[in-house]
Amino acid sequence: MNLFRLLQERAARGRPVRAALIGAGKFGSMFLSQVPTTPGLEVAAVADLDPERARAACRTVGWDEGLVARTVFLECGADACAHPDVEVVIEATGNPAAGIAHARAAVQAGKHIVMVNVEADVLAGPLLAEEARERGVVYSMAYGDQPALTSELVDWARACGFEVAAAGKGTKYLPLFHSVTPDDVWGHYGLTAEEAKRGGMNPQMFNSFLDGTKSAIEMAAIANACDLAVPSDGLLFPPCGVDDLPHVLRSREAGGVLERDGMVEVVSSLERDGRPVFRDLRWGVYVVLKAPNDYAMACFRQYGLKTDASGRYAAMYKPFHLIGLELNISVLSAALRGEPTGQTRAFRGDVASVAKRPLKAGETLDGEGGYTVWGKAIPAERSLAEGALPIGLAHGVRLLRDVPAGAVVRWADVEERDGEAVRVRRAMERRFAGETV
Repeated sequence: MNLFRLLQERAARGRPVRAALIGAGKFGSMFLSQVPTTPGLEVAAVADLDPERARAACRTVGWDEGLVARTVFLECGADACAHPDVEVVIEATGNPAAGIAHARAAVQAGKHIVMVNVEADVLAGPLLAEEARERGVVYSMAYGDQPALTSELVDWARACGFEVAAAGKGTKYLPLFHSVTPDDVWGHYGLTAEEAKRGGMNPQMFNSFLDGTKSAIEMAAIANACDLAVPSDGLLFPPCGVDDLPHVLRSREAGGVLERDGMVEVVSSLERDGRPVFRDLRWGVYVVLKAPNDYAMACFRQYGLKTDASGRYAAMYKPFHLIGLELNISVLSAALRGEPTGQTRAFRGDVASVAKRPLKAGETLDGEGGYTVWGKAIPAERSLAEGALPIGLAHGVRLLRDVPAGAVVRWADVEERDGEAVRVRRAMERRFAGETV
């Protein structure tokens, strides 16, 4: 609660917090829009594959020409990491391989790293975070995105002395969404392809939100940051509104849908027949907690918390998240407090590639949100035992054999590949394989 005061003190000493942004897409643009109204925070460099597009994004979000002129625009993310005036690097490309490379470059340069790139974090985050700690810099989740906000609720609950029964977020979900491709995604958003194109919307990216992949990635990230379990055969996406969170998201033994307490899960804003859920949590995050004693349980009732029938389980939630508009919290926390806003520390969950349709040998996988595979959250122990191909490495690789619809694609099913992302992933598996349970 003192970030703004700490920032004012830094600014008064003539030492503003200076950041570099890699990736000037939607998330990055939302962050950029807040910079002019945050005295003491500056962006020294913006890196994007198209620097002119990045300049245009700055103007679009309200930067004046003086601010644009004082900012260095680069094509190479590694150059942004090495920039001498930069204290905090924000990785917002969404590309897993690029994210790993940029995170390691930032850490080696002694910069704090804020990983908007959840795809890279789930692929190799435990190792990247460990490397950052060894170098004495912060590796952080991105505040405003749902994994960091959920992690904050989990930390709040545990610091208060509560046991966490479940944590996660809401989304719009139906089982048929797993097979949706970029060709038919816009109908589910109530848009035409022409409207989406005019708005500059990427169909594969938006499809990753719809087909369950993004939810799987974010739940794996929360599990790995908060030491929570992942459902043994993927997320259930139960329809559930905010009033029913403590009733639905508890163990089966207690009458809920979870295998046990202490799990991640996503709730759907749609009933299975397509009807809207009453008081849904589509844009928010939640934590379900348990009263440790009868006195706390009585306090739940006295202070109006919605509980399950037993009165033992209750929920706290945040109904919205503002993604890049809230990212300052991570940047300033790293620079001013030396603390992350959520950080991967274990390998509890992974995201396996699952065939959307019957796939044939010789086909090339096209990654999250594409035509060939969707991402399924599973326990890391299962992923390693089955040799599942992580969704973050399922782009641009050729199949060696047929894979039935609904089956997990394995490392052995695709051509062997090399590169830094693969090497770092394999190193992460070796380092954390014994810590998956």
